[in-house]
Amino acid sequence: MIEAATELFATQSPDEVTVADIAARAEMTSAAVYYHFSSKDKVLVEGMRVFATALREQLHALTQAHAPGTPVGPAVTALVAWLGEHRSAATVFFTSSAGMSQEAEALRHESRTQLLEELVRLTRKARESTSDAEAAVVALGLLSLLETAAISQVRGDDVYRSLGHRSFVREVGRLAERIADPAAAE
Repeated sequence: MIEAATELFATQSPDEVTVADIAARAEMTSAAVYYHFSSKDKVLVEGMRVFATALREQLHALTQAHAPGTPVGPAVTALVAWLGEHRSAATVFFTSSAGMSQEAEALRHESRTQLLEELVRLTRKARESTSDAEAAVVALGLLSLLETAAISQVRGDDVYRSLGHRSFVREVGRLAERIADPAAAE
């Protein structure tokens, strides 16, 4: 049901999606949807929660696998590629659900905080001798880059289309390396 709803929310405005639409896509009855969720907004938020958890777990795995003292570009490009593989959920999380409800915004804020913490850990692995403040600022820059890249990719905006997927991902990785270690990128 969550997957069916996510597909709908990714292709239509959440305002236009009804519980009946979700039920039809999931091959269920509306009553079955209401049995699990009190409203379509609750379905939307649960889909966002599932995606946010998977995104955080993916970033954590990339951080764990990251070799100390090596550039962050490959980890960032792997995450952007992962976002592309989860396009519908990424669309809902980063664009469709924006401003939909306080609960959705609170979840997005909580997710950003967790991603930022993980990006600080990644930054510390990549640049072992960095201050707390510098690691936090670099991580914030990386988070902003990831969010912007995700939105560009799911919308297929002019930048994404003109570069093509491979070049787009490669350039995001290069930019991540410049953010994380400007001296090494020169």
